[in-house]
Amino acid sequence: MRKVSSALTPIIVIDRKADRPLHRQIYDGYRAAILSGTLRAGQQVPSTRGLASELGISRIPVLSAYAQLLAEGYFQSRVGAGTAVSSSLPDQTVLPESRKRRAPGLHYGPGPLAKHPELLDSLVNPPWRRGWGAFGVGQVAFDQFPFQVWNSLVTRRCRNVSSKYLEYGDPMGAKKLREAVATYLRTARGVRCEGEQIMFVSGSQQALDLCARALLDAGSRVWMEEPGYRFARNVFALNHCRMVPVPVDLEGLNVAAGIKRCRDARAVLVTPSHQYPLGFTMSASRRLELLDWAERSRAWILEDDYDSEYRYENMPISSLQGLDRRARVVYIGTFSKVLFPSLRLGYLVIPGELVERFRTVRLAMDIGPATFSQLVLADFIEAGHFSRHIRRMRLLYHERRNALLNSLRRALGPGLQVTGEQAGMHLCVILNGIRDREIAQRAAQANLWLVPLSSSYGGKVSQQGFILGFGSTSVEQMPGAVRRLQAMLELDGKNNSVTIRPLRAANRKQHAT
Repeated sequence: MRKVSSALTPIIVIDRKADRPLHRQIYDGYRAAILSGTLRAGQQVPSTRGLASELGISRIPVLSAYAQLLAEGYFQSRVGAGTAVSSSLPDQTVLPESRKRRAPGLHYGPGPLAKHPELLDSLVNPPWRRGWGAFGVGQVAFDQFPFQVWNSLVTRRCRNVSSKYLEYGDPMGAKKLREAVATYLRTARGVRCEGEQIMFVSGSQQALDLCARALLDAGSRVWMEEPGYRFARNVFALNHCRMVPVPVDLEGLNVAAGIKRCRDARAVLVTPSHQYPLGFTMSASRRLELLDWAERSRAWILEDDYDSEYRYENMPISSLQGLDRRARVVYIGTFSKVLFPSLRLGYLVIPGELVERFRTVRLAMDIGPATFSQLVLADFIEAGHFSRHIRRMRLLYHERRNALLNSLRRALGPGLQVTGEQAGMHLCVILNGIRDREIAQRAAQANLWLVPLSSSYGGKVSQQGFILGFGSTSVEQMPGAVRRLQAMLELDGKNNSVTIRPLRAANRKQHAT
């Protein structure tokens, strides 16, 4: 059997009517591709016989061109390894064209980036989100994941792959997983749903994008928690929506303030079970008030229930969607926190009357989700591994949260203002007199991943501090990480007054419950 070469044929234009001979056209084509960076050092090139066949010409001009390229050092050839681009090029000071072009006064044309140039900065991953380690928000305890169980389920599915798994799947997602997740949500989260209402997506960002496309128009006003999830603001801005910042207090989103600022908003994004970033739980009265406003205003509530499985002081809080009797809530969940982010599986629970609208939008966007990983996850849930994993991780994160709280209070004093520690995988430390972004940038250089609280504000910043994740840091490592944080604050305090605010009376009451 003839061995098939792994080399890719570059685009070389052959013009039989040109004055230049064929071997020179081939030589010029390769040299230009190498100098522009299209072909890189060490990249294999086709054999002379293979290239001649591809170009539909005699082998002789190809041999001549290769000989010249070898002689000038653009190619290198080894017995048994074929011919490749040289690792030491004669014109290595020449940069690829993509690096040479710097168009002055770059113009983006009409669109959200032209109207919101500040998005260019917010879409770039900031320094405090570029690494892995202490205080990283959203980072999970990968070392505790049941790899053997997962690998065995993947292997079993691989052994039984059939042609039906290779075709496009249902744009809503695999039926088996939709039914399994519906059962879980009804039981554990109090969500009112059936499998037919669930759509699988690549995560909460795609879920929000789908909601914006299916429910909102250009110019639609959207209530956003202030402070809130900055990546969500990016999604709505790119869909030409207008954000209305609504303050958050101890009871969650201040609905009365939202009505005062914009009564006729088209939608609201809320994180009622564990508000991001402050971590407050939305009170029952606020939930009913929000549902009443949505019904009267014909507005949509987008409920992001991103880490509600983890509560440490009491039982998990039921979803806002479970209280909805008028089908105004779209529920959003994800497996990124409870399993692992690279799984890229989130889901929407869509009101029945909107299912076909969402399906249509999904088909226009990306046809549907990948099937294989959904089937593995369905097996994982149905065999009971999912519920066992959540129980184990709830205990582990409880221990890590306690280690972080104890270390913070030893280092920064018992009056430290901490919010959101009752649930989830992060807490928020509020500090006066600091420059949280500057400290976070310096901390990233020391492998401390502090998310500055000020980065969560869409409008005027009213509080400074840090959002600290504890999912990926062990109990043993926590005291050392906090001491390094303390050193960062002391360094900043040489030129600025760092004040630890005592807990307010209202906040003490929340901590006691």
